[in-house]
Amino acid sequence: MKAYRQFGSLKRGLCVLATSLVVAQSPNLSAQAVFTDDELLAADRPIAAGHSYWMEELTFMEIRDLIADGVTTVILSTGGIEENGPYLATGKHNLILEAICPAIAEKLGNALCAPVVKFVPQGNIDPPSGAMKFPGSISLTAATYEALLTDIALSLRQSGFTDIVLIGDSGGNQRGMANVAAALTAQWGGGNTRIHFVGEFYDPGWVETERFTERELGVAESGHDGYHDDIWVTAMMMVTDPDQVRIAERVDAGLASINGVSIVPMEETIELGRKMVEFRAEFTANEIRRVLSESRN
Repeated sequence: MKAYRQFGSLKRGLCVLATSLVVAQSPNLSAQAVFTDDELLAADRPIAAGHSYWMEELTFMEIRDLIADGVTTVILSTGGIEENGPYLATGKHNLILEAICPAIAEKLGNALCAPVVKFVPQGNIDPPSGAMKFPGSISLTAATYEALLTDIALSLRQSGFTDIVLIGDSGGNQRGMANVAAALTAQWGGGNTRIHFVGEFYDPGWVETERFTERELGVAESGHDGYHDDIWVTAMMMVTDPDQVRIAERVDAGLASINGVSIVPMEETIELGRKMVEFRAEFTANEIRRVLSESRN
């Protein structure tokens, strides 16, 4: 017991010594602690800027400087957590947006992507309806959803963005986004920040992507397996993560197709998904440019 106590004392002493050495070697630690908010907001970046179209992957200084350089549009996208049949992960819409939103921002040239809003209306919770009959689905009431979007939009306005663009990858998301855009437009009046609901991303964006795939890429479904699934969502999800469509498990089970379209070889389906993403991103970027131009006239 005595030996154990002596070891404990020695261990504590070494920890104190190590901490003292770190502080002694890092004099800036104490200096940083006395920065005021205003000083920190005005400070230059101490390192080169990283690059991402996703706000959550950037530092506040990187976002600040991008806005100052004219990156004043932000895309706020909504996905969902819902039943999508036996093959697709419940985060289907979020995975698609992970592929498409940066592609849209790149085409616009002056935009970033806010974090995807993953929680949206999916039906009544109790008693359950729609997707809420299936384990894993998560739903919000319309009031909660609109309050969430409102607070996020207000935060983006506070950051200094002048154009906030709402897009949604699921049908149940559309009305709430339209309501929030209308309410905040009225509230903000003729201020410096505008908010826009670009419903064309969903309709006719989905249909136009399907037509493009059939007309230009020669890929068309020949049947329906009966699931909440199709070749378009599967291919675009695979651009982000093939595991989320259970590609390996489906190959093993001899079920590597959807609605009459094979999803192997995997590399070919991912390339198909990239072409879909490219088309839908260009289609949406054009709609956003049109909406922003009309709002300024």
